[in-house]
Amino acid sequence: MNIESFKINYPHESLSPQVSEIFFMEGKPDLSSVFNPGAGEDSRRLFVTDASVASLPCMEDFIKNFDDDSCGEDRLLILGSGEPYKTIESVLRIVTNALEAGFNRKDTFVGIGGGVICDITAFAASIYKRGTKVEFVPTTLLAMVDASVGGKTGCDFDNYKNMIGTFYPAQKIYYWPEFIQSLSENQYKSGLAEAFKTAILFNKELFDLFCNESEKILLRDSKLLHKIIPECVKAKATIVEKDFYEKNIRAYLNLGHTFAHALESVSGLGAVTHGEAVAWGIGRVTALSNNKGYCLLEFKDKIFKAMELYGWDTNPIPSIIKGGAIGERLINVMHKDKKNKNSKITLVIPKQIADITMEETEDSEILMVLK
Repeated sequence: MNIESFKINYPHESLSPQVSEIFFMEGKPDLSSVFNPGAGEDSRRLFVTDASVASLPCMEDFIKNFDDDSCGEDRLLILGSGEPYKTIESVLRIVTNALEAGFNRKDTFVGIGGGVICDITAFAASIYKRGTKVEFVPTTLLAMVDASVGGKTGCDFDNYKNMIGTFYPAQKIYYWPEFIQSLSENQYKSGLAEAFKTAILFNKELFDLFCNESEKILLRDSKLLHKIIPECVKAKATIVEKDFYEKNIRAYLNLGHTFAHALESVSGLGAVTHGEAVAWGIGRVTALSNNKGYCLLEFKDKIFKAMELYGWDTNPIPSIIKGGAIGERLINVMHKDKKNKNSKITLVIPKQIADITMEETEDSEILMVLK
């Protein structure tokens, strides 16, 4: 049964679809009741998931519908799990499966998994015969509060994060918060970091919740999760509706991400979770904001104190990075960030909760918060 549903509208004539339907579900995830494998009437479905999700007890009834990866006209593809599989090879494997099954542009790709599965499934859908439909069942907190919403697709390339991709929204997204109870601790905290980012950007009440209810949040209190997830989805939806192609305000959603993507690349993709890297990046850009006089020390301390409640790294350099010239290596990667328009690095900088700026930043200023 649905807890809640709403729509994201994309005011762009070139987009198809122009609406994403969002469904918040309650109880144990029951994908068979929503998709009814083998009984597709209007289109066939290629369900794409990974080995970790496929092995979850709540997925057993759905997976057993497929004999030799087929159920009627529908197909199931199970990929490897995690960031190492966020590659163009995985995208092409999805395309190959659809092609071999004779899928056409009326058919649907369905990504069931975390951010990696959502991103690569949508990317494959966007390029398959110049575009077929895509739907999501996000199974991680990070995918629920961020990756599944807004139409960004893509894969990593040459050890750089999300260097290849498109803008291509899902037609339907089904959220079962109960999936979160099966996450590992580090994956759960990874998703919390993206939700924390959203709170800093848009929602003082949500930020206060992170500060005051950390024990319940860390224990995965269902009532709080049912509050956090819709708040994050609606906040992102509001921004995406106004700036789908990230020409201006949508770039604020990258708070902490320029530092984070550099950390992920320098430490080796997959060595740290995306959320762990984002949390560290939020700390670094908040320190930079204080150095520039944009925020008071009181605000910086408040952010750092909240981060420490969740065990996120507030050190200038995470211990996972080895070798010398670490600051210079991080900056070198940051110069390849997609937000940069000129020779300088563009950063999203917090001044206060829900008070954000974005500007080009000198390398010397960045190096100061990496020491």
